[in-house]
Amino acid sequence: MLILRSSPASPFGRKIKIAASVLGLEENLSIELADTNSPTDSLRQQNPLGKIPAMITEDDTVLYDSRVITEYLDFISEHKKILPSDASRFELLTKQALADGICDAAILLVVEKRVRPQEKWFDGWLNYQQEKIDRALTTFENGPLHFVAHNSPDAAQIALACALGYLDLRFEGKWRESYPNLLKWLNDFEAAVPSFEATRMQP
Repeated sequence: MLILRSSPASPFGRKIKIAASVLGLEENLSIELADTNSPTDSLRQQNPLGKIPAMITEDDTVLYDSRVITEYLDFISEHKKILPSDASRFELLTKQALADGICDAAILLVVEKRVRPQEKWFDGWLNYQQEKIDRALTTFENGPLHFVAHNSPDAAQIALACALGYLDLRFEGKWRESYPNLLKWLNDFEAAVPSFEATRMQP
């Protein structure tokens, strides 16, 4: 049994849950909650960085971060693949990194506003992170957004859907007003990939 240490709100944990479902590994995956703020949570021994997600394999090897775990799930899947083995792999990995970067910046915005009183918010820092998100969304909006066949997305598409889902969760979906192509694509993704709705955390 594979053990995923994560939390319901994590877009990176959600990415792994969807990848496991798409690859037919869902029944082999056990989800265990992790508290990144607790010094007594075993997560800090499993991943010295104390970050989620972390995956414990059947031989007790611990894998992190989400991109490594995605690679591992694709490697062990016997039926489907979400990462190509030819040269197109690098374009896909780059798109996955861009989508993950949206989540990284969004999480930094959330943390800044969560841990500091408003009068101490650093506007320059907040703007810097928001500009990362805006540039990445514009890149996806203006680039080719490939169709997702029924329950067969690739790793970059999964990462992008989870990034948009996190913006919905934490920022009231304000991105939807400015990115019509992304909005249509996400609606199509949701219709094609049932695990996207199944892994949704309600605000």
